[in-house]
Amino acid sequence: MLVSMKWLKELVEVDLPVPELVDRLDMTGTAVEAVTTVGEGFEGVVVGRVLTKEKHPEADKLSYCTVDVGAGQPLRIVCGATNFEAGDRVPVACVGATLPGGFTIKKAKLRGLTSEGMMCSAPELGLGGDGSGLLVLPPDAPVGVPFAEYRGTADTVLELEVTPNRPDCLSMTGVAREVAAITGATAQVPASVPPESGQPAAASVSVEIADPELCPRYTARLIRGVRIGPSPEWLAARVAAAGARPVNNIVDITNYVMFELGQPLHAFDAATLTVRDGRTAVTVRRARAGERLITLDGQDRELDAGMLVIADDSGAVALAGVMGGEATEVTEATVDILLESACFDPSSVSVTSRSLGLISEASSRFERGVDPNGCVAAADRAAELMARLAGGTVAPGVVDAYPRPAAPVELELRVERLNAICGTGIPVGEAAAILTSLGLTVTPHGDGEVLGVVVPTNRPDLVREIDLVEEVIRVWGMERVPATLPGGRGRIGHLTAHQRWARRIDATMRAAGLNETMTYAFIDPADLGRTRMSLGEGEPFVELTNPMSGEQAVMRWSLLPGLLRSVSYNQRRGVPDVHLYETGTVFATSAGRKLPREHLSLAGVLAGSWSRPSWHGGEWDLDFFDGKGVIEALAEDLSLDRWSVRAADLPWLQPGRSAEVVVRGTVVGWLGEVDPRVAEDFEADAPIVAFELDADALIAAARPAKTYVEVPRHPAVTFDVALVVPEQVSAERVEQAMRKAGGPLLDSVRLFDVYRGSGVAAGSKSLAWALSYRAPDRTLTDEEVRPVHEKLLRKVCGAVDGEVRG
Repeated sequence: MLVSMKWLKELVEVDLPVPELVDRLDMTGTAVEAVTTVGEGFEGVVVGRVLTKEKHPEADKLSYCTVDVGAGQPLRIVCGATNFEAGDRVPVACVGATLPGGFTIKKAKLRGLTSEGMMCSAPELGLGGDGSGLLVLPPDAPVGVPFAEYRGTADTVLELEVTPNRPDCLSMTGVAREVAAITGATAQVPASVPPESGQPAAASVSVEIADPELCPRYTARLIRGVRIGPSPEWLAARVAAAGARPVNNIVDITNYVMFELGQPLHAFDAATLTVRDGRTAVTVRRARAGERLITLDGQDRELDAGMLVIADDSGAVALAGVMGGEATEVTEATVDILLESACFDPSSVSVTSRSLGLISEASSRFERGVDPNGCVAAADRAAELMARLAGGTVAPGVVDAYPRPAAPVELELRVERLNAICGTGIPVGEAAAILTSLGLTVTPHGDGEVLGVVVPTNRPDLVREIDLVEEVIRVWGMERVPATLPGGRGRIGHLTAHQRWARRIDATMRAAGLNETMTYAFIDPADLGRTRMSLGEGEPFVELTNPMSGEQAVMRWSLLPGLLRSVSYNQRRGVPDVHLYETGTVFATSAGRKLPREHLSLAGVLAGSWSRPSWHGGEWDLDFFDGKGVIEALAEDLSLDRWSVRAADLPWLQPGRSAEVVVRGTVVGWLGEVDPRVAEDFEADAPIVAFELDADALIAAARPAKTYVEVPRHPAVTFDVALVVPEQVSAERVEQAMRKAGGPLLDSVRLFDVYRGSGVAAGSKSLAWALSYRAPDRTLTDEEVRPVHEKLLRKVCGAVDGEVRG
């Protein structure tokens, strides 16, 4: 909603500076999106006086003039207008000036003579009016003065963000009422009584509403004998300041009244409507299947059955609340006007406008809700202006079809309750004054502590007592409400244990060198095929009822697709080293479930290297073991016990570089290098290490207290041993066998080499281990350790079908 400050000041006395007014509007819930100054398009346009006017020697219809602009030498200007003489004052656009519409004045030659500017007509300055000649100014217009300063055309325009529940603020009078309430001034709402004469409108026009659900009210006025022409300058300027393009006096009047009162209007050429029984018959009905209408934009449109239309006996002539028809539009030949002022169902207008892609100032107002009790006032205002500015004769009376009149809402406001809710001490009289200033009717009830409030139909947002509480407190000033802490026990906020662990996981990921990211929870169903993943048996997609696009049609079952897209996004923009993690919800369902299952998931991706090469070291690609290291750091910080990483073949990971993460015997996630084909499908470059874990399961297994291990006071005895085992035996299995067989003296087990080749049989591999033995209370001797070590080797070799390599 664009609000002209010049127009606003005619409706309410505003003494506040614009910045302060903007702050007050913001604080009361009417946000100001932007503040602009119009009329600045006149920069470089000054008042000039024509010194001489001579016939152009090379063109019969051009004049060659000298013009005094108040500074320097007179300008030489070639002009095609004929309605001026030497001595007249006219607006002159000097070289370099840019007129409304982006037209820049340049020095040029016209038929051999140099022209150093342009004398302007009203339309060339964006003022409307007659464009057949120059805008001749009064004789006392001061020469050389900037035209904007002389005409007072500069204006400040506020762009308001009007919330959907405040349709009353989509009008100048509604905004004036708001400003009056917050400043204590009085708003002057314009009221018109058009001069009427001739045959009554009801004798010439009939209105029938076939569907009162979609059209609660339809009023029509008849204005005869209008003269179509340019709007006067003030009207064109008002319409332009409100964001519309001036067209002609009739169209501009309908737009002006819409911006002023918030009621959209439509003007029909009455002669183009069919007549039944001596009267122009207007019917408001639903469109019929296959019915067509050529709208004002020249498009031949097929209407859906159910769209609300205005029709006569020939068929649909307008889309109700959206756009008129070409066959009934006002043209220069129009003499009689049938003026429509109606109220249409918001959802009906919304469906029609969006189905046809026709969204306008009028449709946006109908979609928010128009006051049915304001239709006649708007029609009277427009009829009065058409009589005054277009020479029309207003037929007596309004043809009014109003089958179900809307009644004002009656509420009560307990001022004691208001103060209890807000923690304030607002007096009854002040609360009543605020509500009255907003256009509500207030009457004290009982002992005066309860206010009876009648809410006018232009405020559909006020339906409960709490709505009145909000109205009072926002105008009184939210910033004036004292800040207090909630009373009572148990009001101190805190994080749950689950939230604390989730934050600890985040901290561990960041400490491991990963950066947190957030990806969309809506993803492409085709990502299932791209990742080579599969849903559980009998688990369909969790589909959205109304997706934004086909690429965001289902809820994610994994965080991996979003993270792979993030890797691709970074790599394609020259960022090769990507270290990202995300904690987010994933979704699953099954047949018959009303709501999907959800759980918190943790996933990460690593691509490139940890750092770029420098003088003190090179770079190496991140691999499986870098990802495993991140998970090991997480397991240590969460004090997980009985956890492991075991080899597993997963379709979306590379064979031999993929594993499952197991905690207390339950698989809680996976880890590995992404299959290059999967990376390619996401337009990412391999290698990429990825992992995904069930964060809820990790939190459930986490232990808040760490196991304390005393610092060793005695040295360890270390043995290195190489075991040859079958290729299919994993190092994890060998380590488990060693720890089981080593007893209490075995302190640590570390794999330091894997060998395949000469000296090792085909189908086998050599695993080299460093074993440390230690006692907490003494220094072990070789005689004590060796039997334990040899026993360990015998048990391990038997358990894994291995042998000690000689």
